Amino acid sequence: MRKVIENEQIYLRKMESKDTDHIIKWRNSSAVRENFIYQELFTRETHENWIRTMIETDKADQLIICVKLPDGKGKPVGSVYIRDIDLKHNKAEYGIFIGEEFARGCGIGSMAASLMIDYCFKQRKLHRLFLRVFADNPQAIRSYEKAGFVKEAYLKDDVRINGRYRDIVLMGIINPEDKECVW
Repeated sequence: MRKVIENEQIYLRKMESKDTDHIIKWRNSSAVRENFIYQELFTRETHENWIRTMIETDKADQLIICVKLPDGKGKPVGSVYIRDIDLKHNKAEYGIFIGEEFARGCGIGSMAASLMIDYCFKQRKLHRLFLRVFADNPQAIRSYEKAGFVKEAYLKDDVRINGRYRDIVLMGIINPEDKECVW
């Protein structure tokens, strides 16, 4: 297990094959699934395809969120990732899910987002991260704002889920240390 980045309470580490069962369980829980635009049930095959077509091709980067325990070990509680990594424009779409119920609503998501932003800007050298969130999910929007994301657009009736159109808020953050060359 290799920690990628950490603070006093949590750390992020690279996803490993041993995480597959956790990810499937977390991703299929109604509390997580209902906040995803794509709400189909997640299977081992779906996850293995994600690893093969996205992670191994560097189109995505997925980390596991671990809460630090007194014994020095970490307990996996969720995942944070970037997808559709665009190295021409140095940007990617950000995503997160907290799979363990006890870890929701206590700031872990905001902490993980802040750590992932640092990782993306300092280690991955990206210029911009963006995300899509349901407009009727104020808790998630507040969490993203705490981490530094700002609202950029409001997309009316952008997605249709279970026969109902839903609004999306587009949020983004720019790397403050990435200075553009002016010639």
